[in-house]
Amino acid sequence: MDPTLRPTADDPVVVTGAGHVVDEPDVDPAPYLRQRKSVKFMGVQDRLAVVAAGRALEAAGLRDVALGPRTGLYLAVGYLPFEQDDIDRLIETSTDPGGAISMALFSTRGYTSVNPLITFRCLSNMPAYHVSANFDLQGPYLVTYPGPGQLYVALETAVAALRAGQIDRALVAGVAHQRNFLVEHHFSRIESPVPAERLADAAACLVLERAPAGAGRGHLRLETLELGYAPAHPFENARVPSETPRIDAREYGPASLPLLLSRGGGAGLTHSLASADGIVARSTWVPA
Repeated sequence: MDPTLRPTADDPVVVTGAGHVVDEPDVDPAPYLRQRKSVKFMGVQDRLAVVAAGRALEAAGLRDVALGPRTGLYLAVGYLPFEQDDIDRLIETSTDPGGAISMALFSTRGYTSVNPLITFRCLSNMPAYHVSANFDLQGPYLVTYPGPGQLYVALETAVAALRAGQIDRALVAGVAHQRNFLVEHHFSRIESPVPAERLADAAACLVLERAPAGAGRGHLRLETLELGYAPAHPFENARVPSETPRIDAREYGPASLPLLLSRGGGAGLTHSLASADGIVARSTWVPA
């Protein structure tokens, strides 16, 4: 075993439901909303996360169950999205006659030149809010950011809470809105750049329960989970991310592992990765 990985305890945890949505930035979350008007506050990543969570709860037979304080949410969110038209408008209205960005203009003209709901639609904690509010999740939560390594942090935290008896079930999800100007720009300038056509808008969610509670409903059992940290100097020996197996050549961000399992690729599967931010992880999933 890689010495940087630390195994967790072996108490049984099973996947009782999974759901996902890919490349549907306009997916309609209305069937899962408590108040349909709340859609105006939702960005792409919010809609994706709510639909993936709703589908996972339906698959687990929990769509109409009161979840409340004994259900936790553990979410990894991709890089912050922003559209070029909005950025261009901010820059144009915040630039002085000499061509320099003016904080005085930004705080007076620039700030008010864009739709005030934009901040609600791009912040990394908003998908967690919409999922918890619409499915009445009142238990502990974790929101982390921005890649598949952080999904493992969310998964480990959820498993620890389940095994400690803090919660009865956990929603573990990853969501990324990547087909937008800001995220595409980021991936174009990193070491080992990723072309825009390889980026996907994706969300996937797993419902995890302890084996006794999920008896008869479990599809997969988490056999092993190992997680460690192996930092690298970002300018001298930056880590090139790796992931095995991959769904395909596209990049799904923090949705990659739950998406793989949601699509039925988890039976007898060992998944491993090394992320750009130094996380090394491995998990094995077997039929429940």
